[in-house]
Amino acid sequence: MKIIALIEKGKDGTFGIYTPNIKTTIIGEGNTVAEAKADFENSVKEMIDSYEEEKLPTELSGMTFEYKFDIASLFDYFDWINVSKVASKLGINASLLRQYRQGNTYISEKQAAKIEAGIHSLAKELASISLL
Repeated sequence: MKIIALIEKGKDGTFGIYTPNIKTTIIGEGNTVAEAKADFENSVKEMIDSYEEEKLPTELSGMTFEYKFDIASLFDYFDWINVSKVASKLGINASLLRQYRQGNTYISEKQAAKIEAGIHSLAKELASISLL
């Protein structure tokens, strides 16, 4: 079963991951997205191990996760991505994208969808590259 795991940057600058669409809450926290993912994966293991003598609930059988990032978490996890260059490529003001990254400015669903589509387009472009 594919479960959505949301990754968000908190107001204190740490990152959290949680599962909003299942009855069993699974969380992970860390100073970086990588730390939060490691904590989340540990929480999953501990939760599954806790069911050794009981039957694992159906919603937790064969779990896989679809990670969904907020802008700050995306650029933390993929810290090799140059925010200014991405903004230029997507036709978005670089200063505004940096503010989204820092969590200082609200991002509308429409703007988030534009950024997501642009990043997917960049990924397709990279995937089509052939080296000599």
